[in-house]
Amino acid sequence: MARKDRLSGNEAVSEALRQINPDVMAAFPITPSTEIPQYFSKLVANGLVDSEFIPVESEHSAMSAVIGSEAAGARSVTATSSAGMALMWEELYLAASNRLPIVLTLVNRALSGPININCDHSDSMGARDSGWIQIYAENNQEVYDNLCMAYRIGEHKDVMLPVMICQDGFITSHAVENIVLNEDDEVKNFVGEYNPENFLLNSECPMAVGPYSVTNYYFEAKRAQAEALKNAKQVVLDVAKEYEKITGRSYGLFEEYKMDDADYAVVIIGSAAGTTKDAVDKLRAQGKKVGLIKIRLFRPFPADELAKALEGVKAVAIMDRTESYNDNCGPLGSEVTTALYRAKSDCLTINYVYGLGGRDVRVEDMENVYAELETAAQVGKVENPYRYMGVRE
Repeated sequence: MARKDRLSGNEAVSEALRQINPDVMAAFPITPSTEIPQYFSKLVANGLVDSEFIPVESEHSAMSAVIGSEAAGARSVTATSSAGMALMWEELYLAASNRLPIVLTLVNRALSGPININCDHSDSMGARDSGWIQIYAENNQEVYDNLCMAYRIGEHKDVMLPVMICQDGFITSHAVENIVLNEDDEVKNFVGEYNPENFLLNSECPMAVGPYSVTNYYFEAKRAQAEALKNAKQVVLDVAKEYEKITGRSYGLFEEYKMDDADYAVVIIGSAAGTTKDAVDKLRAQGKKVGLIKIRLFRPFPADELAKALEGVKAVAIMDRTESYNDNCGPLGSEVTTALYRAKSDCLTINYVYGLGGRDVRVEDMENVYAELETAAQVGKVENPYRYMGVRE
């Protein structure tokens, strides 16, 4: 039977990990993810989990340690943010290319400089092509649920890839919300035991991890890795369907909010989706046909599914909480416009950069975005397709 509690996003992560009881956590503190290893190490010290907690000297070491433990056959996890993610950079690629289903709980924070400890998506978006599955949360409930599903996704035989569970720094990580928790046995039974087919400590089948790959093999290894990431899309849906049976909470590749007859839509990632829903409700009460698509799975990107969801929409705003410095588009902007182009859509697009360094996103801001979409649709063209929201020019 489910139970209710009031938890921050970081506490929700710790609670999910307590229930999952991974074999190893290696971590190094960095704001705003510091609380996750802090809470988890306390669980270890109090004997509430069987996990081995490894305090390390840096985030690079944290990822190195969980790569080693996962390769040895131990279910492993770490946590980080911002510059900590950057220091892991080399190891992120090794974890993915070695097909190790590690879970990383990433608390999104602006990547320096100038130094800033608040939310944007520059850290995770910088790692978007590292080969990790990326799943984002709007609120604390989704943070908890995504983590409960993470190992089932990454450890699937058709996937075997690391999973990054992302939440917005301070906005969800430290804010306390009412959430519904599963019973311990439900999570334990759902996640199951980790029984890898190949691992270093298997004396019956000696193997190497991370060998040098000559030209004759490297390309094929990367192609196989890409195919596994492609497979993850269906696995995410299958695991979510199973999860819904025990919780009643439904998840997909993305969430559609009042999109059935929408003329104007926003595509967004993370906590600002909640603010945008309030704007949608307010404008719907005025008779405006507006809607929202909140991306949950960013890697692999659900391009075909998203293009179909945007059929019939006159204009769409694509919201990037990071700057790509290409004077053309952000990461989400690139993915959505490519999806629409391949679907031969005539939908107008405006790509916004917003919320950098934790800049507030207000309901009024999102109302203005919808107004600009309506104006573009009436004129029939977009003068400035890549623009900024909420910045002092």
